[in-house]
Amino acid sequence: MAKVTETLPKKMKILILTNKLPYPPRDGGSIATLNMMTGLHDAGNQVTCLALNTAKHPYPLEQIPSEIRENIHFLGVDCDSSIRPLRLVTNLLFSRNPYISERFNIKAFRTALAALLQKESFDIIQLEGPYPGLYLDLIRKTSDARVSLRAHNVEHLIWERKALHEASPLKKWYLKNMAQRLKRFELELAHQTDALIPISKCDESYFRKQGLHKPMITIPTGLSLENYPQTKLPTEPSIFFIGALDWLPNQEGLTWFLQNVFHLLLSELPQLRFHVAGRNASAQFEKKLNHPNITYHGEVEDAVSFMQSYRLMVAPLLSGSGIRIKIIEGMALGRPVVTTSAGIEGIQIVNHQNVAVEDDPYRFSNQVIKLLTDPHETDHMLAGTREFISRNFDTFELSTRLSQFYKTEG
Repeated sequence: MAKVTETLPKKMKILILTNKLPYPPRDGGSIATLNMMTGLHDAGNQVTCLALNTAKHPYPLEQIPSEIRENIHFLGVDCDSSIRPLRLVTNLLFSRNPYISERFNIKAFRTALAALLQKESFDIIQLEGPYPGLYLDLIRKTSDARVSLRAHNVEHLIWERKALHEASPLKKWYLKNMAQRLKRFELELAHQTDALIPISKCDESYFRKQGLHKPMITIPTGLSLENYPQTKLPTEPSIFFIGALDWLPNQEGLTWFLQNVFHLLLSELPQLRFHVAGRNASAQFEKKLNHPNITYHGEVEDAVSFMQSYRLMVAPLLSGSGIRIKIIEGMALGRPVVTTSAGIEGIQIVNHQNVAVEDDPYRFSNQVIKLLTDPHETDHMLAGTREFISRNFDTFELSTRLSQFYKTEG
C-alpha cells in the first residue's frame, strides 16, 4: 500500500470494532483493547468503539467512568452470543466456517455498524481480533477507511496446541476440526485487511511465514505504571493464579499444575496457601479447586489488590499465543513469577531474567519453593523488573508508535 502521509490529517478518526465491551478491564483482552484505545486518544486521535455487549459479559455503558467516556465514544449492541448446541451441531455438519466465530455474526450489530458508517467517515477501522472480521464485507461496501486486524493471538494455534494435549479421541478430533476452520478463517481475513497488528513478535513471525507481506507492526499490550503501585511482599508462603477460567489454555495449565506440581509444593511447605481468581469456572472445574490449602475467589473486583495480597504468581500454561497480560501485570506490581515456556512466549526477556521459566513439574516446584523461602533469590529476580516493563510495555509509547504507523504505512 502506498504511503499517504500528506493526505492523512494529524488527528485521525479511528473506529475500534470488538466482540466484547472492553469495560470493565478484568481480563487480558479487555485490558489490551481499553489501554490501546486510551493510548490512541492520548496520541491525538479521535476514537470510537462499537462493541457487542454480550449477555455473557453485559455492562451498562453509562457506568463506564466519565473520564473514559469523555475520551472515547462507546457504542454497544446488546446481544446473546452464547453457545447453542443445536446451532453448533448444524454448523459442524453443514458449514466450513468455525462456530466460535459464527456466533458473533449478529444482525443487530451489522445494522448498527451500517448506520454508523453512513453517518460518519473514519480513517482507520481496527478489528480487535478476527471475529469482527465477519463484517468486513459491509465495511468495504460502505466505507473508504483502511482496515487493520489487531491480532491478540493466533487463535487457531491455541486450538491446535490444545488438541495435542487432549486425551479423549472425540474431543481431540473436534479441536483439530475447529483449528482447521479457524486457520482458514483467520488467514483469509488477514490477507483481506490492509494492515496487521500482531501483539507479539512470535505471532508476527508466524503471519509472515504464511505469506502475509503487507504493512505490519508488532504492538504488545501496554500498561500505565501509575496504575500498578509496588507494595511490600507478604511474608507468609502464598501463591496465586489469576485468569479467565472459561479460557481453554488457563483450564489446561491450571489442571496440569494441580495434578503435577501442587502436591510437590505441599510436601515441602505444608502451610502453603494457593489463591485462585477467575471468572466462569464450571462446577466441574471448581471441584478441582476443592482443597484445604486452596481458596477459590471467583471473579475479583480489583485484580491489582488481589495480586498485591499474595507473594508469588504462578502462570502454568501449556498452550496459547499472543502475550499473557497477567504476567506483565504481576511483574509491574513487583511479584515474582514462575511460568512455563508457553507462558513467557511473546514476552521478550533476555535469558529469562526477571521471571522463572520451567516446564518440568519438579523444576517448577523447586523454583516456587526457592522464591518463597530465599529473600535474596527474590530480590535478585525482581531487580530491574519494573524498568523492563516501563521500557517495553508503556501504553502511551506503544499507542504513539501505532498512530505513527497508521499515518505513514498503515
